[in-house]
Amino acid sequence: MASQDEIACVYAALILADDQVAITAEKLSTILKSAGVSVESYWPSLFAKALDGVNIKELVSNIGSGAGAAPAAAPAAGGAAPAAEAKKEEKKEESEESDEDMGFGLFD
Repeated sequence: MASQDEIACVYAALILADDQVAITAEKLSTILKSAGVSVESYWPSLFAKALDGVNIKELVSNIGSGAGAAPAAAPAAGGAAPAAEAKKEEKKEESEESDEDMGFGLFD
């Protein structure tokens, strides 16, 4: 579980990223001090080093997309999205059936 210090540094880093400001230990410390939050002295430098060269906005926007996968492109006007959804549902049904065929059903 994350500590209060970690959470405070995360929020400070998000504030800096939202303002398109480079994330440094000094800037993290300044935001934390302005907010009246005291953290252990190593947290801001730890976060600054960990986030060096990381595009936080991209990282946050791709949280649910999996490991390194690019977000899906917008569907064409022809309606390609329903076909893709149908394929996903079909694959899901196949995987569920194959588990049951092998004797691994949930209620067996």
